[in-house]
Amino acid sequence: MRCFISVDLEDWAFADRVRMVQRDLLGICDGLKLVEPQNLHITMRFLGEIDERMVGDICKAIGGIEFNAFEIELRGLGAFPKEGYANVIWIGIRGGRERLEEVAGAIESRLRGLGIPPDERGFSPHLTIARVKSPGCRAKFREFLLSSKDLEFGRIPVDSIRLKRSELSPGGPTYYTLCEARAK
Repeated sequence: MRCFISVDLEDWAFADRVRMVQRDLLGICDGLKLVEPQNLHITMRFLGEIDERMVGDICKAIGGIEFNAFEIELRGLGAFPKEGYANVIWIGIRGGRERLEEVAGAIESRLRGLGIPPDERGFSPHLTIARVKSPGCRAKFREFLLSSKDLEFGRIPVDSIRLKRSELSPGGPTYYTLCEARAK
């Protein structure tokens, strides 16, 4: 099964702010696949395809991570691989970033203990809000992204991490929570 570990964003006022920006992006170029409000999350660790028999061990591993609840500040827009050639459009994380990186490091350590190799790309904290599907759109977002580097979205709590299963379909992904580790 295809899995990842995430911090889910469940603040609907926050999701409304994201939707407004997504509408602005569609006004620039409509060749986007927007992330649905119920799917907004920060990927702490992408696992890819895993054997179902590993789920219990992974749940136990992340359940052993001790962290106190904290807040992160979501601010500014950016793109991977870069603003002038956008494949993925994201919201940045400023405040609380170091704490988020500590939790990601603990996840990575626990997964290594299960024999799961480290993520070669490392952890890059962000919230994906859209994927660019039309090649003709990739360069069109540059000015908007550059002018939105300090756009404020607000603060959200980080009080749990979840192991999620992702089922892909033509209509987009559906995520299912397999287990959750709550802040101590």
